[in-house]
Amino acid sequence: MRKTALALGLLTAAVAWSGAQSAVVAYKATLSGAQEVPPVAGPASGSAAVNVDTATKQASWTVSYNGLSGPPKAAHIHCGGAAGANGPVAVPIASIATSPATGSGAMTDAQLADLQAGKCYVNIHTEKNPNGELRGQLTP
Repeated sequence: MRKTALALGLLTAAVAWSGAQSAVVAYKATLSGAQEVPPVAGPASGSAAVNVDTATKQASWTVSYNGLSGPPKAAHIHCGGAAGANGPVAVPIASIATSPATGSGAMTDAQLADLQAGKCYVNIHTEKNPNGELRGQLTP
């Protein structure tokens, strides 16, 4: 009986330890005006790299851009919108005034599920294009 209890205890500890290990998943996007909804014409381009720690639900990013019609006013990770559809802001990207912008923020379980399903994107807003001048769908 003691051996069985010890074996079950060790098995439980092993399962708990393996579940506590974080997995960082890398996502990327190429940003363009053509991906905006509706599309935006112009020379602007960019890229986004987003790393998500699935255990802590923390996302960290590097977002680069060039050729915008003016200074960026805001940038976000949006979730709930597949390519061609818009979704609500999930995570604000602060400090977007210079390229590259780096930072981190928390995501909810629902946002992580959208990210895994291909329903999250990065976009950058300018005064001329307040709904977004650059957009890129995040893919692993």
